[in-house]
Amino acid sequence: MGGTMTAEPTTAHSSRWPVPPQDGYTVDDLFTLPDLPPHTELIDGSLVFVSPQRDFHSTMIDLLMTGLRSTAPPEVRVRREMTVVLDRRNAPEPDVSVVRTEAITGLDVTRYQAADVLLAVEVVSPDSEARDREAKPHKYATAGIPHFWLVEMTGTDQHPVVRVYELDPVTKAYALTGIHHDRLKTGVPFPVDVDISAEALAAL
Repeated sequence: MGGTMTAEPTTAHSSRWPVPPQDGYTVDDLFTLPDLPPHTELIDGSLVFVSPQRDFHSTMIDLLMTGLRSTAPPEVRVRREMTVVLDRRNAPEPDVSVVRTEAITGLDVTRYQAADVLLAVEVVSPDSEARDREAKPHKYATAGIPHFWLVEMTGTDQHPVVRVYELDPVTKAYALTGIHHDRLKTGVPFPVDVDISAEALAAL
């Protein structure tokens, strides 16, 4: 009888915060566990919850989305905050992704495979700084995503800076190809020309 009494609260508790499996969660868990908060990421088998966004984070994503979409060729699509499956135990959610158009098979798509992603963009937040700067780029590179951008707010005037990286196929690591302060102009993954000045951000 004692067993029955303790079983109930435990069940209620475990349905809310499931105990992780011994070798960590998998991508399947990420999409089947009930009641996960929006934008939960899977990193090395652990669930990572997103803190409330700063205005910089949200408006910077908007600025990049508009800029990228204005020059994106028909064979790619620009998406914000969608899960990208890198392997069984890693499914991060880049702030912006450029994906092959054929990977978008319908409006009910919930994830993309790394092989279909040409560019992953992370806008650094204070709570996720180490993940955005170290863990995620390394994982994106290992998964073969050819382009990665790291976006930060910098300087006393709090202007955006975008670091542009390209995958070196020999080392399977990202090489920095440019640091952009007021204007993001690059030829890859397609010709991009975006005003990323503090003024452009403030105008949104």
